[in-house]
Amino acid sequence: MNPDVLVLGGGHNGLVAAILAATAGRTVTLLERSAAPGGATVGERVFPPHPVRLSRYSYLVALMPDELIRRLGVAVPLASRAVSSYTPVMRGGAATGLLVERNLGSRTEDSFREVTGSDEDFAAWRELYGQLHTLAGVVAPALTGPLRRRSEVADAVVAAAGSQLWTDLVEQPLGAMIERRFRDDTVRGVVATDGLIGTHTSLFAPELLANRCFLYHLIGRGTGEWLVPIGGMGALTDALIRRARQLGVEIQAGTEAIAIDEGATQVTVTAERDGEQVTFQAAHVLAAIAPAVLDRCLGREAEDPVGAQVKINMLLDRLPRLKSGMDPRVAFAGTMHLNEELSELEAAHAITAAGSLPAMVPSEVYCHSLTDPSIMNGHPGATLTLFGLHTPVGLFRENPDQARSAAAQGALIALQQHLAEPLLDCLARDEHGEPCVEVATPVDLERSLAMPGGNIFHDDLSWPWLADGFPAETPAAAYGVEVPGSRRILLAGAGSRRGGGVSGLGGLAAVEALLELTGEHG
Repeated sequence: MNPDVLVLGGGHNGLVAAILAATAGRTVTLLERSAAPGGATVGERVFPPHPVRLSRYSYLVALMPDELIRRLGVAVPLASRAVSSYTPVMRGGAATGLLVERNLGSRTEDSFREVTGSDEDFAAWRELYGQLHTLAGVVAPALTGPLRRRSEVADAVVAAAGSQLWTDLVEQPLGAMIERRFRDDTVRGVVATDGLIGTHTSLFAPELLANRCFLYHLIGRGTGEWLVPIGGMGALTDALIRRARQLGVEIQAGTEAIAIDEGATQVTVTAERDGEQVTFQAAHVLAAIAPAVLDRCLGREAEDPVGAQVKINMLLDRLPRLKSGMDPRVAFAGTMHLNEELSELEAAHAITAAGSLPAMVPSEVYCHSLTDPSIMNGHPGATLTLFGLHTPVGLFRENPDQARSAAAQGALIALQQHLAEPLLDCLARDEHGEPCVEVATPVDLERSLAMPGGNIFHDDLSWPWLADGFPAETPAAAYGVEVPGSRRILLAGAGSRRGGGVSGLGGLAAVEALLELTGEHG
C-alpha cells in the first residue's frame, strides 16, 4: 500500500518532516541514499580504535526552537559553552589574545583593552551585541509559522532596537556597519566571521549575502547562542531516528531518488537501490534534499551553488599550549579565531576569488569535548575541529587531493603559528600509527552527502521573510517551501527559505504547509 507522504532525504530535516507528518496521522516512507539516515548530523567513530564519537560535518544546534523539540517528542540536552571566543594575536611583538566570555565580565574588558589599547571597542561591542540580543528576540519567532512580510519584521525590529540596526543589517553591506562601529581590525574580524560561515563573499558585496548569513548566526533560538548537544550531534540524530520508527515511519536506507514524476493525484519517485531501480508512489513528497538535486530529479536544468569551507577533525592526546600563555581549556572552550582580522578575511576572499588558496586559511577552531566530555567515551585527550573559510569548491575541482592537502596545510599553519609546541606532538595516533586528522573539502561534502557544490546550506541563504509585494497565494509559498510548477512536492530541507544550520525549520515548514494544503492544519 502506498504511503501518504514520501520524504526524500534522511538528514535531520527529513527526519523532522517524517516525525511531524506521522504525528499528524500520515503514513510515511523515508528514502535515504546513504547506508543509514542522519546525513551531516551522523555521529561516528572517526578514528579507530579510539572510541571517540564525532560528527564529521555539523557540530552545534543553532536555530532549532525548543517548541519544535517538544513537538518532535525527543529529549536531547543542550549545553552552553563557557567561552564565546578567543582570538590569539601578536601585539608589539608579544603574543596575547582577545577573550570574549559568554557572560561579559572584567576578563573580557581587560582583554579588549590589552589588544585594542582603549575601551572604545569594548563599549561598542556591548552596544552592538545588546542590540543583536534584542533583535534575536524579535526575529526568531518569524522563523516558524507562515512567513512574515519584510515591512512587518522591519517595523518590529525598529520598534525594539532602533532603525539604525535594521539599516546596518538589512540595507547596507555588513562590512560597512562593522567598520563604522569598531576601530580595531581584530575586533572587526571577530564580528565579521558570523557573516562568512560556509559563504564565499566579500563583506562589502552589494548582494548582502554576508548580511543574511550573519543574521541567521545571531538570531538562533531567540538568543543567538549556539549550543552543544550532549552526546554529540549524533545523539540528536539517534533520538530523531528512534522517534520516527516509534511512529511507524518506514525508513529505506541505501535508496537514492533519481527521477520524480508528478501526476494529478500522486507523485511517482524512481529510486536506485543496490544497482536496481525501484518505484514509490505517494500523494505528496517532502523533499529534504538540495534544490539542485530535486531539480535534476524533475528533469530540470540546475546550477550548483558554491560551498566554501574546509573541515578538519582531529583527535588529540592533550590540548596544545599557546604562546600567549592562555589556558588551553579556556582558549579552546569556545570559538578560536585564526587569521580572521577583517583585512585578512577580505584579502583571503580576493585571493580565492582569483583562483588561488591563501598561504594561511582564515579558520575557526572548536573543542566540543571541553563542553561535552561524554563524546570521548573514556579517551583521555580532546577533540579539535577546524573550520576553514573562503575555500570555494572551484579550487578543488581539478586536483582535489592536491588542493585538499594545500588547504589543510594553510589552515593548520594558521593554528600552529600561535602554539607553543608542535601540534603533531599532541595528536593521537590511529590504528595504523597515523596522526588522527581528517580533512573534508566542499568536493568531499558533495560526494559523501550529495550537497551540490559542497554548500552546507544547500543554496544561498535567503532572508527569513517575504518581500512586501511577493505573491504568496499557496501554503507552499506562504511557508517558503514552494517548488515552482509543483502542487504535490514541497521543499523540506536546508534549501527552503528558512533553512540552513541544524534547525529542523525546513522540515517543520514543509509539514505545516502540507497540513494547510490538505485543510487539516491545527
